[in-house]
Parts: sequence; C-alpha cells; structure tokens
Amino acid sequence: MRNLFAILIFIVLGFGSAFYVGFGMGKSLEPKAYDVEQEGLKEKVIIKFSHVVAENTPKGIAAQRFAQLVNEKSEGRIEVQVFPNGLLYRDDEELNALLRGDVQIIAPATSKLTDLFPEWLILDLPYLFKDENDVARAFEGPLGNKLFSTLENKGVKGLALWDNGFKQMTSNSGPLIHPDDFFGQRFRVMPSLLIESQFRKLGVTPVPTPFNDVFKNLETGKLDGQENTLSNIYSKKFYQVQKHMTISNHGYLGYAVITNEEFWNSLSESDQQIIKEAMDQSTKWLRENAKLLNEDVLKRIKQWPDIEIHFQTPEERKEWKQRLSLVYDELFSILSPDLIQEVKNFKP
Repeated sequence: MRNLFAILIFIVLGFGSAFYVGFGMGKSLEPKAYDVEQEGLKEKVIIKFSHVVAENTPKGIAAQRFAQLVNEKSEGRIEVQVFPNGLLYRDDEELNALLRGDVQIIAPATSKLTDLFPEWLILDLPYLFKDENDVARAFEGPLGNKLFSTLENKGVKGLALWDNGFKQMTSNSGPLIHPDDFFGQRFRVMPSLLIESQFRKLGVTPVPTPFNDVFKNLETGKLDGQENTLSNIYSKKFYQVQKHMTISNHGYLGYAVITNEEFWNSLSESDQQIIKEAMDQSTKWLRENAKLLNEDVLKRIKQWPDIEIHFQTPEERKEWKQRLSLVYDELFSILSPDLIQEVKNFKP
C-alpha cells in the first residue's frame, strides 16, 4: 500500500507541475529571451495631426500627402492620423492641445502664434510680399529660421512653413475699392494685434472669430465681411453669403507646421529623419501647387452669380498701402534690430 500511495503522490505532483508550467503560471521562474531591436520594430508610432481647414484646400491636401509619405517611408510603422475641419480642436484651442501633448502636430495660421510669440506678427504686415517668390525666400531663408528659433523656449519645434496664398477681402456692405469703403463694418479677423490694428485704420470693428464659426456669422449678419485666401473662401462657401469680393493680395496667409518638442525628442533619429523627409517633400509640393489651386477656385467663384468681384488697380493698391503703412512703425517699436532689417529686406 505504501508503494501504491507513493506512486499516486508522484502522479499528482507530475500533473500539477505540468499544469503550472504549461499554462504560464510558472513562466517567471525561467528567464525569457528578449530581443530589444525586434521588439522596437513592432512598436507603432501614432501621430495625431490636427488642422481646421477643409481637406480640399492647399493645407488639407498637403497634410494628407505628408501622412501618406510617412506611411510609405516607414512601411506602415509610423501612422499619421489627420483630423481636418477642426474635428479635434478649434483653431483657438489647438496650440494649447499641442503644448499639453494631446496632439503631436498642428499647422495653425501664423497669426495664431502671435500671442505667445509676438515676433510672428511680421508675417501679418500688409503688402510685405510682392509675390510667391518673395514668400519662398522669406520662409526658406534667415527670416523663417529666426522665427522658428523663437518657439524653442515654449517646448515647440518648427517643422515647416506652408503656403496658402494671398488674402482677399469680401463684404456684404458694398464694393471695397477705396479705404473709406470699409468704414463702419464689422470684419472677422484672426486673433492678431497687428491685423486688428490694420482694420481699425480702415474704420472697421475687428471681431476675432474661430474659423469654423465664420460662415454662420456672415450668413446671419453678425459680421459684414472677412479676409481670407481664395481656397478658404471657396471651401467654406463664404462667397455664397457675401456680395462683394476684392482681389487685393494685401496680406499673406501661411501656416506654421509645428510639433511638441518633448514628443519629437522621444522619437529615434531614424524616425525623425523619416518625418523630416516627408515634410520636405510635402512642403515642396505645396510651394509648387498652392497658387494653382487658388487660381482654380477663383474660376469657380466667378461662376457664382450673386457675388461681384473687383480686381484692385495699382492706384487703389497705393491708396491701401498708404493707409495701412502706420502698422509698420507700430511693429518696429517691439522688434529686435535684426528682425527689423529682415522686414526691410522684403518691404517693397
């Protein structure tokens, strides 16, 4: 009996050990081989890219191209999720979301940066750039580098400056031909002290308004007019609730593509290189195509029967420039001498 009892105990212990090991309860007792490099290859990097304009605008298309290029170059390991039309955050919310790390990339209009970084007011100056060549020279040269350097103290890294084109004026209160034609109107503006000052010099009440609220406020008459690029005027259907548009090219609208610096530093050098290459290619495409896209939508807007389009003459341009020139002195009073010189290198 003792031998039989010993055999039964042996069998029970054997089954117990097999169960313990086979179902993983004893795995911690035995070291497991771990390949750090192989594990790293399996990790997927998710990048949320938030912006507030439509997908069929220059910025919207460039964001999608960037996402596609990153996916191809990383063989799907880095995924850029693009959220257009303010789906995640409104334009007055997205910078704080970036600083908190809730999104990894945003591309706000440069005016949106001016509260934290007043040097960026330079890009809101009226009639600073003559044409797209001037813009490219500014964005790719010392001026662009100096502006990006101002972001570093706030935990933000600049990736690129993207084009959208020159801004035009629209209104429901009559043609905008001479500076006095603006008097008494309420205009939507981006939150920029310099832009607000420009409109006050035209006798306008400037009303800072989130981009995705503009159509409703124009439609209901809370606002008389606004300034924007042709692609934004078309994609958001502003032209359908405005009676007059002046092709003035009085200001330039660009976007600062920026990322959270802490997130950027968490990436490997190889991942950073993939993102840089994709961003460079997307920026190059945008530089070559933003003007063409705006020209195409102007043709479409012209087909709308209820809007009257006026093309500013050289004489009218001179009037507007003279009225708005005082904002240069206002900005020069707060800029460093090297940035003042950069402005003077461009001012016609």
